[in-house]
Amino acid sequence: MTINLMLGDCLERMKEIPDGSVDLTVTSPPYDNLRNYNNSLDWGEHVWKPVLEELFRVTKKGGVVVWIVNDATIKGSETGTSFRQALYAKEIGFNLHDTMIWDKDNFTAVGALKLTYAPVFEYMFIFTRGKIATFNPIKDKKNKSYGELFRNTVRQRNGEIKDGCGKGVKKVAEFGQRHNVWKMPPEKDNNKRLHPAVFPEKLANDHIISWSNEGDTVLDCFMGSGTTGVACKSLNRKFIGIEKDAGYFEIAKQRIGV
Repeated sequence: MTINLMLGDCLERMKEIPDGSVDLTVTSPPYDNLRNYNNSLDWGEHVWKPVLEELFRVTKKGGVVVWIVNDATIKGSETGTSFRQALYAKEIGFNLHDTMIWDKDNFTAVGALKLTYAPVFEYMFIFTRGKIATFNPIKDKKNKSYGELFRNTVRQRNGEIKDGCGKGVKKVAEFGQRHNVWKMPPEKDNNKRLHPAVFPEKLANDHIISWSNEGDTVLDCFMGSGTTGVACKSLNRKFIGIEKDAGYFEIAKQRIGV
């Protein structure tokens, strides 16, 4: 397994990655300047547009980019930056394969709760370059009708309802395929919270399992403290990580073990 960690600006360092060589990117770019990242942050449309363009260039045909983002609320209105990023990704050639939700089930932001409900989720946009090549669905949703015969029906375009495949013949499995809303608490282990916006290792782990295979190359162009790299090492994936802050880069090296 190959691990390649790069210190520097991702827009510069990604130029070193060959065209169409990355199977999967799992990354979480800065969120509307909600964190200052040791005062190293330079973020805005002038950055995220070329980053998405570089990701399109390095992604293999059939490859996936998992883009985990959220929006700031300014003067009572959400910025909508996440949506602009998703639409721009489509504009440059990506497919918006899925809009997934990370349900943190935990109100961690500061906001005026007298005016809005507590925000507890983030977007996980799944971009693909052409038709997706790999999908390994996680099946951990407990089925209430486990062991019973299928009773499914399918509504047709004309409104007619017909029996679904396997109705009355196949038995319901104990576990079904997970939905696209993933409920996972934020990272609480202080030994792992070495970065202001670390996401849980399980989140990275489950995306890597879902959209890649052993031996594939996974990129995180906003590596932070190295969570994606840690997951890649345990799952036998090649990893490329880029981080511009020298302090976080050293933390990532220690966590990944290189």
